[in-house]
Amino acid sequence: MKTLMRRSLLTLSSAIALSFVISPPSPAGQVSGWWGGYWDCNIDGRPARMRWDVVDDSQTSCNGDTCSTSSGVRWKGSFSDNGSRWVALTEPRQGNRGGLYFRHADGNRWYLPKPTNNRTTGWTTWNGQRYPLSCWK
Repeated sequence: MKTLMRRSLLTLSSAIALSFVISPPSPAGQVSGWWGGYWDCNIDGRPARMRWDVVDDSQTSCNGDTCSTSSGVRWKGSFSDNGSRWVALTEPRQGNRGGLYFRHADGNRWYLPKPTNNRTTGWTTWNGQRYPLSCWK
């Protein structure tokens, strides 16, 4: 039993040490995007707030006694429409011209172009129709 535990600990320790060599951490400072932080918004005439934060996205996977860990970060978004509860914004993808495509918690796709003077006006979708979305810092 002790031999098995030692072997498992040695394997796990080796895998963790190897993961640091193979996958160096990605500090939050390496994540870029104009959309980060808090935004005041107007969605189809109603006041709203949007927030994008950088969060840890480390992953660990194991195959038998061998485990590997990768370090990373990702964007986590949320949106509050007219003071309602905050809901998730997901799948942020930067477009060819620097704009941001993402999905609202209801699954609809939204878009904001890259801002000018900390202001951007794009669109939301609901039931197949587009509605205006303006945000500023």
